[in-house]
Amino acid sequence: MSTYTAPKKKNLLPKIAMAGPVSVWMILFVTIPMLYVIFISFMSRGVFGDVVYEFSTESYSTILDPTYFQVILKSLKAAGLTTVLCLLIGYPFAYIIARKPKDVAAKMITLLMIPFWTNSLMRLNSWLLLFQTSGPVNNFLVNTGIVDKPISFIYTDELVLIGLITNMLPFAVLPMYSTIEKLEKSMLEASADLGANPRTTFCRITLPITFPGIFSAIILTFIPSLGIYTVTDMLGGGKVLFIGNIIKNQFGSIRNWPLGAALSVLLIVVTMLLIFIYTRFAKIEDMEVV
Repeated sequence: MSTYTAPKKKNLLPKIAMAGPVSVWMILFVTIPMLYVIFISFMSRGVFGDVVYEFSTESYSTILDPTYFQVILKSLKAAGLTTVLCLLIGYPFAYIIARKPKDVAAKMITLLMIPFWTNSLMRLNSWLLLFQTSGPVNNFLVNTGIVDKPISFIYTDELVLIGLITNMLPFAVLPMYSTIEKLEKSMLEASADLGANPRTTFCRITLPITFPGIFSAIILTFIPSLGIYTVTDMLGGGKVLFIGNIIKNQFGSIRNWPLGAALSVLLIVVTMLLIFIYTRFAKIEDMEVV
C-alpha cells in the first residue's frame, strides 16, 4: 500500500531576502517617481509656476507646437547621428581589443576609461579651449595655410556633436567588446576553410553573432544622448537646445512642471520602446540559437 507524501513547501525566504531590497529600491526611487512625473504631466500650471491639480492635456498639446516639435526632431537627429558615429568608431575599436590577449585588452579598456575618471566639466572645458578662436586647432589651421582666418567652432552644433560622441563612445565600445570577445575563433577559421572571403565571413558570421552587443550599444548610446543637457549647455553656450535642455529649463527657471513632465514622459516612452524592441530581439535570438 503506497502512502501519499505531500510536496514540500519551497522556502521563499532566501528569494525574498535577495530580491526584496532591490525591489524596494526600484519601487521607491524608480517606479513611484516615474508615476509621479506621468501624473504631473496631466496637471495644469499655476499663475506663479506652481502645479494646479486639475486634469489637463495642454502640456501634450504644447509638445506639438512647431517650436518644441523642431527641438524634439533636432534632438532625435543628433542622438541618432551620435549613435551611428559611435558604432562606426567603436565597433572596429572593440573588435581590435577583443582580438588582443587578455592582459593587453584590459590595458586598452583602462585607457578608454581613463578620461572618464576626470570631472566631466573639465573634459567639456578642454574642448572649448582646444577649439576657441585662439586655440591650438585654429592656430594649426591658420599656420599651415589651410584656412585664412580662424573658424568659429565653439557654441555650434558640430562641437556639441563632438562632445556627445566622446562622452558616449565607451558606452558603445564596452557592450560590443563583451559580445565580440565571446566570438569563437574556430567559426571564423571554418568559414575561411569553406572558401569565404573576409567580407563574407564578417557579414554572415561576425556581424549576426555580435548584433546583440550592437543593439545594446544603440540603447546605451541613444537614450543618454537624447536626454543629456550638460554637453549642450557647455559646448552649445545656450545657442544649441536639445530636449534635455528644455526639460531642465521647464523644471528650473521657467517653472512649468507639467510641460517638463510631459517632455520627460516622451523620453520614457522612447526608452520603453527601445527596451521592448530589445527584449523581442533577444527572444528571437535565443530561438535561433536553439
